Amino acid sequence: MSMSSSLLGILRIRHIGLQRMVALALLAVILLAAPAVLAQTFDEAKAAYKRGDYAVALELFHVLAEQDNAEAQVHLGFMYDRGKGVPQDAVEAMRWFRKAAEQGDAEGQTRLGIMYDQGYGVPQDYTEALRWYRQAAEQGHAFAQQTLGFMYYLGQGMSQDYVQAHKWVNLAASRFSGSERKWRDGAIQLRNKIASKMTREQIAEAQRLAREWKPGQ
Repeated sequence: MSMSSSLLGILRIRHIGLQRMVALALLAVILLAAPAVLAQTFDEAKAAYKRGDYAVALELFHVLAEQDNAEAQVHLGFMYDRGKGVPQDAVEAMRWFRKAAEQGDAEGQTRLGIMYDQGYGVPQDYTEALRWYRQAAEQGHAFAQQTLGFMYYLGQGMSQDYVQAHKWVNLAASRFSGSERKWRDGAIQLRNKIASKMTREQIAEAQRLAREWKPGQ
């Protein structure tokens, strides 16, 4: 099939709005684009989402996601998870989060962990949630680190371990950005709560493990 006939097939959509037609017309460029153009397209998709133009955002994220762009896959998962521009669909959200997670994308792994943790779009499974949280935490994802620490604290999906719980929550508290103050304060409060149940020796060990931790470990 020629490129021209492929484009005609893409554009042969009923009741399409002008903005959406423009977005679809760009797909020909995207399919053969250089990385800089792909990055610009991703920015356009995010801008469309931010201004509430979900139809355009959906089209652009979708075509990028189909080309294994992990960030686009995560954003597409968000749209299905939240019902933005599409009917809310936990199963479809799960599918896109999994695609991103299976590329070693920390945000996708975290979101997939949340789905298993909450039993949303899939049967609740703490062991599977733990697996994905851990992979994201090992890459330095602060929310995944905090959640992993909380699971160690509660003993969900593994044996209760205050040392590991303190280590991961401590790491999370140090990695949340300034704009994530609410999350950082929550991590500090959780760390202090965990510490109240530990001996001095256990706290010292947890602090040592946190100091020696490196991404990928």
